[in-house]
Amino acid sequence: MIRKLPPEQSEQARLAAGAKAVSNRRERAALKQAITNGEKSIFDAINDPRDSIRKMRVKELLDSTVGVGSRRAFIIMSKIGISPTRRIGGLGPHQIKHLRNELILNKTAFTPGELIVMSGPGGVGKSTITKHLRGHPSVWVSVSATTREPRESEVHGVDYYFLTNEKFDEMISKGEFLEWAEFAGNRYGTPKNEVFENRNIGKHVLLEIEIAGARQVRKADPTALLVFISPPSWEALVQRLTSRGTDSPERRAARLALAEEEMACAVEFDEIVINERVEEVAQRLLSLASSRSSKEGKS
Repeated sequence: MIRKLPPEQSEQARLAAGAKAVSNRRERAALKQAITNGEKSIFDAINDPRDSIRKMRVKELLDSTVGVGSRRAFIIMSKIGISPTRRIGGLGPHQIKHLRNELILNKTAFTPGELIVMSGPGGVGKSTITKHLRGHPSVWVSVSATTREPRESEVHGVDYYFLTNEKFDEMISKGEFLEWAEFAGNRYGTPKNEVFENRNIGKHVLLEIEIAGARQVRKADPTALLVFISPPSWEALVQRLTSRGTDSPERRAARLALAEEEMACAVEFDEIVINERVEEVAQRLLSLASSRSSKEGKS
């Protein structure tokens, strides 16, 4: 059998690959040193989006963690069912949860993720921002519960948790919602448990909710980061809200009146971010959350 040789790389490609490998090693070494010094936790690494970090073996991080070391790392990984070759990017949510519990038993400190509450006027592009951040390693997008019927393409547990009125009432009575409200004859709410669980493994939790819901969250958790998404200008928002050809003149007038009321609420928020480019807004949200986490970790 004749084996095919891999294609030869050009000298320029080899140099670029070598430089990338050196850069990756430096990034991994810097992170491991920060973990050893107590400046970062293993969950900062697990939620790091860089490829160089996501390709690191979990054992490397545990070996670097103060109070764990090589022997305990082996015991913890065996107990959870994490193979010695498992890389950070391949960890599942249940493994991360069990890993957190094991590190708590080992009295390993780490900083929880931030709760980012994003709101703003209708038509400003909040759902597009949410879609852009969904799947980011350091972010968990909260899934709301609702009493409305699912639409054809919607999946329970992914788009919403579709609940009966009786179940929704039960969750209210047990205090299981961070916030909830009624809209157009249906109720919507943010379940607490998943928010807390994801924050406790270092992920920043993103809530895309209405202004009334943001106010409820502020009362329930004064440490939440409330971010108001603003349009580049009032004229830009008007253009977006009136561009739907299916809306009646009365409906358009109502949407504009509501948007004007919502814009006046911006002063209630911790940060105002202008949505000119979705990528820039998403990066700004991540920077705000990371900055707050760093300050809290040092305090």
